[in-house]
Amino acid sequence: MRTLNVALGDRAYPIHIGPGVLDNAGLIRPFLRTARVAIVTNDIVGPLYLARLQRALEAGGVRVDAVVLPDGEPHKNWQTLNLVFDMLLATRCERSTTLIALGGGVVGDMAGFAAATYQRGMPFIQVPTTLLSQVDSSVGGKTAINHPLGKNMIGAFYQPRVVLADTATLDTLPDRELKAGLAEVIKYGLIRDPALFDWLEAHIERVLAREPEALAFAIERSCANKAEVVAADETEQGERALLNLGHTFGHAIETGMGYGNWLHGEAVAAGTMMAAELSRRLGWLSAADVARIEALHVRAGLPVLGPPLPVATYLELMANDKKVEEGRLRLVLLRSIGKAVLHAGAAPNVIGASIEARCG
Repeated sequence: MRTLNVALGDRAYPIHIGPGVLDNAGLIRPFLRTARVAIVTNDIVGPLYLARLQRALEAGGVRVDAVVLPDGEPHKNWQTLNLVFDMLLATRCERSTTLIALGGGVVGDMAGFAAATYQRGMPFIQVPTTLLSQVDSSVGGKTAINHPLGKNMIGAFYQPRVVLADTATLDTLPDRELKAGLAEVIKYGLIRDPALFDWLEAHIERVLAREPEALAFAIERSCANKAEVVAADETEQGERALLNLGHTFGHAIETGMGYGNWLHGEAVAAGTMMAAELSRRLGWLSAADVARIEALHVRAGLPVLGPPLPVATYLELMANDKKVEEGRLRLVLLRSIGKAVLHAGAAPNVIGASIEARCG
Protein backbone atom coordinates (compact mmCIF):
# COMPACT_ATOMS: atom_id res chain seq x y z
CA MET A 1 0.00 0.00 0.00
CA ARG A 2 1.17 3.54 -0.82
CA THR A 3 -0.13 6.57 1.05
CA LEU A 4 -0.21 10.21 -0.03
CA ASN A 5 -1.52 13.21 1.84
CA VAL A 6 -3.69 16.12 0.70
CA ALA A 7 -2.32 19.00 2.76
CA LEU A 8 -5.32 21.11 3.75
CA GLY A 9 -4.41 22.00 7.31
CA ASP A 10 -6.92 20.63 9.82
CA ARG A 11 -8.89 19.13 6.89
CA ALA A 12 -5.92 17.22 5.49
CA TYR A 13 -6.58 13.61 4.52
CA PRO A 14 -4.72 10.53 3.30
CA ILE A 15 -5.05 8.69 -0.01
CA HIS A 16 -4.35 4.97 0.40
CA ILE A 17 -3.50 3.18 -2.86
CA GLY A 18 -3.09 -0.57 -3.24
CA PRO A 19 -4.78 -3.95 -3.74
CA GLY A 20 -7.21 -5.01 -1.04
CA VAL A 21 -7.54 -1.69 0.81
CA LEU A 22 -11.32 -1.91 0.35
CA ASP A 23 -11.36 -4.88 2.77
CA ASN A 24 -9.33 -3.07 5.43
CA ALA A 25 -11.87 -1.47 7.75
CA GLY A 26 -8.98 -0.32 9.91
CA LEU A 27 -8.26 2.33 7.28
CA ILE A 28 -11.82 3.67 7.62
CA ARG A 29 -12.68 3.28 11.30
CA PRO A 30 -10.43 6.13 12.58
CA PHE A 31 -12.30 8.59 10.35
CA LEU A 32 -15.82 7.72 11.59
CA ARG A 33 -17.48 10.03 14.11
CA THR A 34 -19.81 7.24 15.19
CA ALA A 35 -20.09 3.53 14.46
CA ARG A 36 -22.50 4.12 11.61
CA VAL A 37 -22.10 4.58 7.85
CA ALA A 38 -24.31 4.88 4.79
CA ILE A 39 -22.87 3.54 1.53
CA VAL A 40 -23.80 4.93 -1.89
CA THR A 41 -23.03 2.66 -4.84
CA ASN A 42 -24.57 1.71 -8.18
CA ASP A 43 -26.07 -1.38 -9.79
CA ILE A 44 -22.79 -2.31 -11.52
CA VAL A 45 -20.33 -1.85 -8.65
CA GLY A 46 -22.72 -2.87 -5.87
CA PRO A 47 -22.99 -6.56 -6.81
CA LEU A 48 -19.19 -6.75 -7.04
CA TYR A 49 -18.00 -4.94 -3.92
CA LEU A 50 -20.81 -3.75 -1.63
CA ALA A 51 -21.05 -6.97 0.39
CA ARG A 52 -17.27 -7.05 0.87
CA LEU A 53 -17.11 -3.52 2.20
CA GLN A 54 -20.18 -4.07 4.36
CA ARG A 55 -18.73 -7.25 5.88
CA ALA A 56 -15.44 -5.55 6.67
CA LEU A 57 -17.19 -2.67 8.41
CA GLU A 58 -19.73 -4.80 10.30
CA ALA A 59 -16.94 -7.04 11.56
CA GLY A 60 -15.58 -3.92 13.24
CA GLY A 61 -18.91 -3.14 14.88
CA VAL A 62 -20.12 -0.55 12.39
CA ARG A 63 -23.78 -0.36 11.36
CA VAL A 64 -24.18 -0.14 7.59
CA ASP A 65 -27.07 1.14 5.48
CA ALA A 66 -26.82 1.38 1.71
CA VAL A 67 -28.50 2.67 -1.42
CA VAL A 68 -27.86 1.30 -4.93
CA LEU A 69 -28.29 3.87 -7.69
CA PRO A 70 -28.77 3.30 -11.43
CA ASP A 71 -25.42 3.40 -13.20
CA GLY A 72 -24.21 6.06 -15.56
CA GLU A 73 -23.94 9.73 -16.42
CA PRO A 74 -27.60 10.00 -17.59
CA HIS A 75 -28.63 9.46 -13.95
CA LYS A 76 -26.39 12.16 -12.45
CA ASN A 77 -29.32 14.42 -11.66
CA TRP A 78 -31.71 15.65 -8.96
CA GLN A 79 -34.00 12.64 -9.28
CA THR A 80 -31.22 10.15 -8.55
CA LEU A 81 -29.72 12.35 -5.86
CA ASN A 82 -33.06 12.23 -4.07
CA LEU A 83 -32.72 8.45 -3.81
CA VAL A 84 -29.70 9.08 -1.56
CA PHE A 85 -31.64 11.55 0.58
CA ASP A 86 -34.58 9.11 0.73
CA MET A 87 -32.30 6.42 2.16
CA LEU A 88 -30.65 8.79 4.63
CA LEU A 89 -34.00 10.01 5.92
CA ALA A 90 -35.74 6.61 5.93
CA THR A 91 -32.95 5.05 7.99
CA ARG A 92 -32.73 8.16 10.22
CA CYS A 93 -29.11 8.86 9.50
CA GLU A 94 -27.71 11.67 11.58
CA ARG A 95 -25.28 14.47 10.83
CA SER A 96 -22.59 12.34 12.47
CA THR A 97 -23.21 9.37 10.15
CA THR A 98 -20.44 8.96 7.56
CA LEU A 99 -21.39 8.69 3.89
CA ILE A 100 -19.18 6.39 1.82
CA ALA A 101 -19.04 6.60 -1.98
CA LEU A 102 -18.31 3.17 -3.50
CA GLY A 103 -17.99 3.48 -7.26
CA GLY A 104 -16.70 5.66 -10.06
CA GLY A 105 -16.83 9.37 -10.71
CA VAL A 106 -20.62 9.65 -10.97
CA VAL A 107 -21.18 7.90 -7.64
CA GLY A 108 -18.42 9.91 -5.98
CA ASP A 109 -19.70 13.24 -7.27
CA MET A 110 -23.30 12.56 -6.25
CA ALA A 111 -22.50 11.02 -2.87
CA GLY A 112 -20.19 13.93 -2.10
CA PHE A 113 -22.87 16.46 -3.01
CA ALA A 114 -25.37 14.59 -0.83
CA ALA A 115 -22.87 14.61 2.05
CA ALA A 116 -22.24 18.33 1.62
CA THR A 117 -25.94 19.15 1.85
CA TYR A 118 -27.63 16.54 4.07
CA GLN A 119 -28.30 18.25 7.41
CA ARG A 120 -25.83 20.91 6.13
CA GLY A 121 -22.91 18.52 6.03
CA MET A 122 -21.98 14.98 7.10
CA PRO A 123 -18.58 13.20 7.00
CA PHE A 124 -17.68 11.71 3.64
CA ILE A 125 -15.27 8.97 2.45
CA GLN A 126 -14.31 8.05 -1.11
CA VAL A 127 -13.75 4.43 -2.21
CA PRO A 128 -13.20 4.86 -5.99
CA THR A 129 -13.41 1.78 -8.22
CA THR A 130 -12.57 3.12 -11.71
CA LEU A 131 -9.26 4.38 -13.03
CA LEU A 132 -10.72 7.82 -13.73
CA SER A 133 -12.04 8.19 -10.19
CA GLN A 134 -8.86 6.81 -8.62
CA VAL A 135 -6.55 9.19 -10.49
CA ASP A 136 -8.75 12.27 -10.47
CA SER A 137 -12.34 12.71 -9.34
CA SER A 138 -12.12 11.10 -5.88
CA VAL A 139 -9.40 13.56 -4.80
CA GLY A 140 -9.97 17.25 -4.27
CA GLY A 141 -13.54 17.61 -3.06
CA LYS A 142 -15.39 18.55 -6.22
CA THR A 143 -18.97 17.27 -6.02
CA ALA A 144 -21.83 17.92 -8.43
CA ILE A 145 -24.77 16.82 -10.50
CA ASN A 146 -25.49 17.64 -14.14
CA HIS A 147 -28.07 19.98 -15.62
CA PRO A 148 -29.51 19.55 -19.15
CA LEU A 149 -27.72 22.76 -20.13
CA GLY A 150 -24.34 21.94 -18.60
CA LYS A 151 -22.28 19.26 -16.93
CA ASN A 152 -21.42 19.52 -13.21
CA MET A 153 -23.03 22.95 -12.97
CA ILE A 154 -24.71 22.31 -9.59
CA GLY A 155 -22.45 21.23 -6.76
CA ALA A 156 -20.11 22.13 -3.93
CA PHE A 157 -16.50 21.85 -2.84
CA TYR A 158 -16.57 19.27 -0.05
CA GLN A 159 -13.49 17.28 0.94
CA PRO A 160 -13.54 13.61 1.94
CA ARG A 161 -12.00 12.38 5.19
CA VAL A 162 -9.98 9.65 3.48
CA VAL A 163 -9.67 8.10 0.00
CA LEU A 164 -9.20 4.33 -0.46
CA ALA A 165 -8.15 3.49 -4.02
CA ASP A 166 -8.22 -0.30 -4.25
CA THR A 167 -6.26 -1.10 -7.40
CA ALA A 168 -7.64 -4.65 -7.45
CA THR A 169 -11.09 -3.28 -8.34
CA LEU A 170 -9.65 -2.31 -11.73
CA ASP A 171 -9.51 -6.03 -12.59
CA THR A 172 -13.27 -5.91 -13.23
CA LEU A 173 -13.23 -2.57 -15.06
CA PRO A 174 -14.26 -2.77 -18.74
CA ASP A 175 -11.50 -1.90 -21.22
CA ARG A 176 -13.40 1.14 -22.46
CA GLU A 177 -13.57 2.55 -18.91
CA LEU A 178 -9.88 1.87 -18.32
CA LYS A 179 -8.94 3.75 -21.48
CA ALA A 180 -11.23 6.63 -20.53
CA GLY A 181 -9.39 6.95 -17.22
CA LEU A 182 -6.09 7.24 -19.03
CA ALA A 183 -7.23 10.57 -20.50
CA GLU A 184 -6.91 12.11 -17.05
CA VAL A 185 -3.48 10.53 -16.48
CA ILE A 186 -2.23 11.96 -19.79
CA LYS A 187 -3.67 15.32 -18.72
CA TYR A 188 -1.39 15.51 -15.69
CA GLY A 189 1.63 14.97 -17.90
CA LEU A 190 0.53 17.68 -20.28
CA ILE A 191 -0.29 20.37 -17.74
CA ARG A 192 2.53 20.05 -15.19
CA ASP A 193 4.48 16.77 -15.26
CA PRO A 194 6.44 16.26 -18.51
CA ALA A 195 8.34 13.35 -16.94
CA LEU A 196 5.01 11.54 -16.50
CA PHE A 197 4.18 12.22 -20.15
CA ASP A 198 7.55 10.72 -21.15
CA TRP A 199 6.89 7.71 -18.92
CA LEU A 200 3.47 7.16 -20.51
CA GLU A 201 5.01 7.26 -23.98
CA ALA A 202 7.36 4.47 -22.88
CA HIS A 203 4.90 2.40 -20.84
CA ILE A 204 1.32 3.02 -22.04
CA GLU A 205 0.93 -0.59 -23.23
CA ARG A 206 1.88 -1.85 -19.76
CA VAL A 207 -0.89 0.25 -18.23
CA LEU A 208 -3.38 -0.99 -20.82
CA ALA A 209 -2.32 -4.56 -20.00
CA ARG A 210 -3.12 -3.76 -16.33
CA GLU A 211 0.34 -4.61 -15.06
CA PRO A 212 0.01 -3.91 -11.32
CA GLU A 213 3.25 -1.94 -10.96
CA ALA A 214 2.51 0.24 -13.98
CA LEU A 215 -1.06 0.92 -12.84
CA ALA A 216 0.07 1.72 -9.32
CA PHE A 217 2.70 4.15 -10.61
CA ALA A 218 0.20 5.93 -12.89
CA ILE A 219 -2.34 6.23 -10.08
CA GLU A 220 0.15 7.39 -7.44
CA ARG A 221 1.80 9.95 -9.75
CA SER A 222 -1.58 11.33 -10.82
CA CYS A 223 -2.83 11.58 -7.23
CA ALA A 224 0.41 13.27 -6.17
CA ASN A 225 -0.09 15.91 -8.87
CA LYS A 226 -3.73 16.41 -7.92
CA ALA A 227 -2.93 16.62 -4.20
CA GLU A 228 -0.29 19.31 -4.76
CA VAL A 229 -2.63 21.44 -6.85
CA VAL A 230 -5.59 21.07 -4.48
CA ALA A 231 -3.43 21.96 -1.47
CA ALA A 232 -2.34 25.15 -3.24
CA ASP A 233 -5.76 26.16 -4.61
CA GLU A 234 -8.65 24.24 -3.06
CA THR A 235 -11.55 26.18 -4.59
CA GLU A 236 -10.14 26.77 -8.07
CA GLN A 237 -9.29 30.44 -7.83
CA GLY A 238 -6.13 30.01 -9.89
CA GLU A 239 -3.83 27.04 -10.48
CA ARG A 240 -6.50 24.38 -9.94
CA ALA A 241 -8.33 25.55 -13.06
CA LEU A 242 -5.42 24.12 -15.07
CA LEU A 243 -6.63 20.62 -14.13
CA ASN A 244 -9.46 21.24 -16.60
CA LEU A 245 -7.35 20.86 -19.75
CA GLY A 246 -9.72 19.58 -22.45
CA HIS A 247 -12.71 19.74 -20.13
CA THR A 248 -14.41 22.86 -21.53
CA PHE A 249 -14.49 21.30 -25.00
CA GLY A 250 -15.17 17.86 -23.50
CA HIS A 251 -18.13 18.96 -21.38
CA ALA A 252 -19.65 20.49 -24.52
CA ILE A 253 -19.30 17.09 -26.21
CA GLU A 254 -20.93 15.27 -23.29
CA THR A 255 -23.81 17.73 -23.07
CA GLY A 256 -24.30 18.05 -26.82
CA MET A 257 -24.26 14.30 -27.47
CA GLY A 258 -26.43 13.44 -24.45
CA TYR A 259 -24.91 12.39 -21.13
CA GLY A 260 -23.46 8.89 -21.26
CA ASN A 261 -23.03 8.53 -25.01
CA TRP A 262 -19.44 9.69 -24.71
CA LEU A 263 -17.61 8.67 -21.55
CA HIS A 264 -16.12 11.59 -19.66
CA GLY A 265 -12.55 10.52 -20.41
CA GLU A 266 -13.32 10.06 -24.10
CA ALA A 267 -14.74 13.57 -24.31
CA VAL A 268 -11.75 14.97 -22.39
CA ALA A 269 -9.37 13.26 -24.83
CA ALA A 270 -11.07 14.81 -27.86
CA GLY A 271 -11.26 18.12 -26.00
CA THR A 272 -7.56 17.96 -25.20
CA MET A 273 -6.79 17.61 -28.88
CA MET A 274 -8.94 20.69 -29.59
CA ALA A 275 -7.01 22.58 -26.91
CA ALA A 276 -3.72 21.39 -28.40
CA GLU A 277 -4.83 22.50 -31.87
CA LEU A 278 -5.77 25.93 -30.55
CA SER A 279 -2.43 26.15 -28.74
CA ARG A 280 -0.70 25.42 -32.05
CA ARG A 281 -2.69 28.11 -33.85
CA LEU A 282 -1.65 30.59 -31.14
CA GLY A 283 1.98 29.75 -31.84
CA TRP A 284 2.69 27.93 -28.57
CA LEU A 285 2.84 24.28 -29.65
CA SER A 286 4.58 23.02 -32.77
CA ALA A 287 2.94 20.64 -35.23
CA ALA A 288 5.34 17.99 -33.89
CA ASP A 289 4.08 18.61 -30.33
CA VAL A 290 0.48 18.14 -31.43
CA ALA A 291 1.39 14.99 -33.33
CA ARG A 292 3.12 13.63 -30.22
CA ILE A 293 0.06 14.32 -28.05
CA GLU A 294 -2.21 12.73 -30.65
CA ALA A 295 -0.02 9.64 -30.94
CA LEU A 296 -0.18 8.96 -27.20
CA HIS A 297 -3.97 9.29 -27.16
CA VAL A 298 -4.24 6.93 -30.14
CA ARG A 299 -2.01 4.35 -28.43
CA ALA A 300 -4.21 4.67 -25.33
CA GLY A 301 -7.26 3.83 -27.45
CA LEU A 302 -8.81 7.27 -27.00
CA PRO A 303 -10.63 9.41 -29.59
CA VAL A 304 -8.68 12.29 -31.10
CA LEU A 305 -11.64 13.77 -32.98
CA GLY A 306 -14.82 15.10 -31.45
CA PRO A 307 -18.31 14.42 -32.81
CA PRO A 308 -19.39 16.51 -35.82
CA LEU A 309 -21.61 18.91 -33.92
CA PRO A 310 -21.92 22.38 -35.47
CA VAL A 311 -19.20 24.73 -34.28
CA ALA A 312 -21.92 27.13 -33.13
CA THR A 313 -23.28 24.37 -30.87
CA TYR A 314 -19.86 23.79 -29.34
CA LEU A 315 -19.42 27.49 -28.67
CA GLU A 316 -22.90 27.87 -27.20
CA LEU A 317 -22.39 24.95 -24.82
CA MET A 318 -18.91 26.13 -23.88
CA ALA A 319 -20.39 29.50 -22.89
CA ASN A 320 -21.91 27.71 -19.86
CA ASP A 321 -18.47 26.64 -18.64
CA LYS A 322 -17.59 27.34 -14.99
CA LYS A 323 -14.42 29.14 -16.08
CA VAL A 324 -16.39 31.88 -17.86
CA GLU A 325 -15.66 35.13 -16.02
CA GLU A 326 -17.43 38.42 -16.78
CA GLY A 327 -18.71 36.85 -19.99
CA ARG A 328 -15.24 35.87 -21.20
CA LEU A 329 -14.44 32.25 -21.94
CA ARG A 330 -11.16 31.24 -20.31
CA LEU A 331 -9.58 28.11 -21.77
CA VAL A 332 -6.84 25.88 -20.44
CA LEU A 333 -4.19 25.74 -23.19
CA LEU A 334 -0.61 24.52 -23.51
CA ARG A 335 2.48 26.69 -23.75
CA SER A 336 4.44 23.46 -24.09
CA ILE A 337 4.11 19.81 -23.14
CA GLY A 338 4.21 20.04 -19.36
CA LYS A 339 3.13 23.68 -19.01
CA ALA A 340 -0.52 24.76 -19.09
CA VAL A 341 -1.95 28.27 -18.92
CA LEU A 342 -5.40 29.78 -18.47
CA HIS A 343 -6.06 32.03 -21.49
CA ALA A 344 -8.99 34.32 -22.25
CA GLY A 345 -7.62 36.05 -25.33
CA ALA A 346 -8.34 33.57 -28.12
CA ALA A 347 -10.60 34.99 -30.82
CA PRO A 348 -13.90 33.10 -31.34
CA ASN A 349 -13.08 32.42 -35.00
CA VAL A 350 -9.76 30.84 -34.03
CA ILE A 351 -11.45 28.72 -31.36
CA GLY A 352 -14.05 27.69 -33.92
CA ALA A 353 -11.42 26.80 -36.51
CA SER A 354 -9.61 24.66 -33.93
CA ILE A 355 -12.83 22.82 -33.09
CA GLU A 356 -13.64 22.28 -36.77
CA ALA A 357 -10.16 20.90 -37.41
CA ARG A 358 -10.69 18.32 -34.67
CA CYS A 359 -14.22 17.13 -35.44
CA GLY A 360 -14.84 13.75 -37.02
